Amino acid sequence: MSESRAVGIVADIGGRRVERDEVLAWEDRRIDAAAKKLGLPAPGRGSVDERREELLRTKLDLGAAEVRARLARDVRWADRIARTQARMSPRRRTSVVDLRVSAGTAAQFAAWFEAAAGSGDPVAMLRACPDHFDFGVGERGQEVLETTGGSPLASDFLVDYDDVSSLVTVADSAFPHQVAGVARSHNGSPIGGVRHQFRDTPNGFHARLAVEFPLPTLPTMVAAHRWHLACEFSNWIEAATTGAAQ
Repeated sequence: MSESRAVGIVADIGGRRVERDEVLAWEDRRIDAAAKKLGLPAPGRGSVDERREELLRTKLDLGAAEVRARLARDVRWADRIARTQARMSPRRRTSVVDLRVSAGTAAQFAAWFEAAAGSGDPVAMLRACPDHFDFGVGERGQEVLETTGGSPLASDFLVDYDDVSSLVTVADSAFPHQVAGVARSHNGSPIGGVRHQFRDTPNGFHARLAVEFPLPTLPTMVAAHRWHLACEFSNWIEAATTGAAQ
């Protein structure tokens, strides 16, 4: 699968160099999985870009209420599991991926992402990954409904970007720009978090993306989430650096 991209993005996943085409192939497979989870036929044959847009339109046409209704059973079980795991230990497993980007700057992308995440418009968030099902902004932070990593269940949680108190990932002074926050269940329990860090390079910028999960989370699920991170941030970076509509 080879498509012309507006910006070069190379991922480091588990110590292995991963080209953009390989991440796009992962996304293509997840488009089918996400459609199935919603009880829908898979988008038609075509490029990943075309199938991504078809799935996005389907999610928007269904509407957030219907999407949530279809995933309600998943969410109930995922919430119980996450809260139980978080109570078992304050320690975390961390899913980390590095992206090296051939255009733009760290400050520009961090600002773009913060604006997109805080806008309340779900389109930029939903488009980034097939496993994204609903996004919003509430009083307690960003509301996220997605399938994380290799989980069989969709989960619903909040990310509070004004709180980093329970994060275990340490801020690296070599990365002057970051987006970080605690992830909480809807009853307020901390269940993980994110610390995404960015720095300029001679040809663009370097993103180090980290998501924290409760320690009892299966290592295979945490490792699988690296592909989710590579997918969503590569798509966001392309949107930010090409000026694509949010």
